[in-house]
Amino acid sequence: MKTIIRESTSKFVKIRCPKCKNEQITFGKSATIVKCLVCAKPLVEPTGGKSHVKARILEVLE
Repeated sequence: MKTIIRESTSKFVKIRCPKCKNEQITFGKSATIVKCLVCAKPLVEPTGGKSHVKARILEVLE
């Protein structure tokens, strides 16, 4: 019997805050609002699927 293993389509993204230029890593499908760790500006909002990113995406991490 073969077992099929699905590869995850969700990724982590490295983003930069437009206000203070702080860089942080967040989940691409986050279920909560992600705020900047330095200035507390909301960077990511959940939408039920992929998140709405309000910051600049620097890199998509595998």
